[in-house]
Amino acid sequence: MPMFPPPVLEAGMPPLFAISYYWHLPILIVIISLVYSATRFDEWRPILREAFRWGLRLTAFLLAIVIVLFVLDLLT
Repeated sequence: MPMFPPPVLEAGMPPLFAISYYWHLPILIVIISLVYSATRFDEWRPILREAFRWGLRLTAFLLAIVIVLFVLDLLT
């Protein structure tokens, strides 16, 4: 199996904060939640309520994927 060099990170930063596309993830979750909720409701109160719920579910799903991948990385 070929060994690849680690990605080049900014000096002195933890890997999670050195990669810039992680910074866009919260914005994407909010936008996706609002757009999805706005397609189902016409008034602001139900849109925001459903967007909050959907954002929590999306965040939990992504967090579960991160945990599974982290555990698999530890086991290999």
